[in-house]
Amino acid sequence: MSNSEDLLRMRREYDYRKNKPEYDRLYSPFYSPYLYSVLHRQQDLIAMLRKQGVNSLGGKRILEIGCGRGGALVEYLTLGADPENLSGIDILPDRLTDARHKLPLSGISCADGQDLPFPAKTFDLVLQYTAFSSVLDDQIKKRMASDMLRVLKPDGLIVWYDFWLNPTNLQTRGIRPKEIRRLFDGCDIRFHKITLAPPIARRIVPISWGIGLFLESLKIFNSHFLAIIRPR
Repeated sequence: MSNSEDLLRMRREYDYRKNKPEYDRLYSPFYSPYLYSVLHRQQDLIAMLRKQGVNSLGGKRILEIGCGRGGALVEYLTLGADPENLSGIDILPDRLTDARHKLPLSGISCADGQDLPFPAKTFDLVLQYTAFSSVLDDQIKKRMASDMLRVLKPDGLIVWYDFWLNPTNLQTRGIRPKEIRRLFDGCDIRFHKITLAPPIARRIVPISWGIGLFLESLKIFNSHFLAIIRPR
């Protein structure tokens, strides 16, 4: 699949979702399974960053690849990042309108993750939250990973959050640790399997957060990997 074909496919998919109001409900903080997953992801993120010596996001320059509507960047804002130090790019301009509204002081731009419009060694943290699993072309993913490393400072970190399996959505492809290691060959990568699989969380969490916590602690029902990637 060529670059333009993959881009067209993604545009069609997000146009389809835009006309389905149930997607907004599934990703609303007023929907308890989604709020549950976000809060526990943030908790795991902070623990992993602290192990890497990061105890504050203040003063850190942060870029997200595939920022969409800006949801993940807003999370980093609430965790102490400076709004003027946040940047996000996405190839779908319609999704960026909401991001610019939420983050008026941040740098939100329409750009391709394969050719980031930033100088080398610019950012302390480079994020990708479920952007890579939306790309089906292996060469595109390889070029995206390479440019993420290019714009990362020598002592910077890449934060990876993506699912390893999603059999219900044929427009995505889960990414396992072996593939992540290939994409970021030569880097030190720490993995943490998190996030109770959404179909399970949607049934369990409205009944009991405690049961959700127990099932998530087993890890066998978890659908995503949170990884910290450090160039050597």
